[in-house]
Amino acid sequence: MIGAEEAVEPESLGPLGDGELVLVRRAQLGLGEHAKPHEADTIVMTPRTISFTTDYGLADGFVAACHGAIARLAPAARVIDVTHLIPPGDVRRGAAVLAQTAPAFPPSVHLAVVDPGVGTARRPIALSTVDGSLLVGPDNGLLVPAAEALGGIATAVHLTNRAWFAEPVSATFHGRDIFAPVAARLATGAPLPEAGDPIDDPVTLPPPYVAFVDGRLESEILTVDHFGNIQLAARDADLPGAVTVNGVPATRGTTFGDVPEGALVLFTDSAGYLAVAVNGGSAAALLDVNPGGRVVIAP
Repeated sequence: MIGAEEAVEPESLGPLGDGELVLVRRAQLGLGEHAKPHEADTIVMTPRTISFTTDYGLADGFVAACHGAIARLAPAARVIDVTHLIPPGDVRRGAAVLAQTAPAFPPSVHLAVVDPGVGTARRPIALSTVDGSLLVGPDNGLLVPAAEALGGIATAVHLTNRAWFAEPVSATFHGRDIFAPVAARLATGAPLPEAGDPIDDPVTLPPPYVAFVDGRLESEILTVDHFGNIQLAARDADLPGAVTVNGVPATRGTTFGDVPEGALVLFTDSAGYLAVAVNGGSAAALLDVNPGGRVVIAP
């Protein structure tokens, strides 16, 4: 057998998503011509990265239980926690966070659970995308915006293969018993079609409200971030340099420092949406608004 000082790197056969097919040669195992049949050249795959987004919070063991379910099936998989602080049951907020985060990853498995309908007739699903990514979660509109951001849905599957689940399946914890095990299996290269039955009608969320009315832009608020910055459903619009937002004077700019401290700035954020911020403060607090509400931008 080769010693540690003689270790040889395995030979890469090329990427598969962000996983990699690796050929382990008999010689690299120190077996040489004396190898037995079961010790012949072996192809293994390093698992894909799994991103993990939920509304589970951090006070309980829910997130850890899902990590444990993944570790049982894909112990080598890297799991990146996006956030577990989505407001409880806020599917639209979860969808927005996932859609704006997933494109930063190499082709990965995106596990997302914001599931107020857990245990009901809503379907558990998985999607593959044009860019080679996979998404796993409830069929309530949570996954589709991210799939669209990743090039569009290539395949959609209703998860019905119970051999992929962790039995017994709890009626109230599909994250641990269905979604995490399925994500782990997909991360290790299991074929998506084996997970269940093909579907062509995944649930989509209603489009957010955006309209020009009498020269004013009215837009639904998609998200409010940790800093109190308001992300609107509207994309960049042809607006003058000086406007009002819900009656409060604001200035068009490109970043927070374009206005004095405490002033309101209207800009295009890193995801390409119109956003409203206060330099050094909270726009949400100043305007007294929340996600799902509306703002009116007027000249």
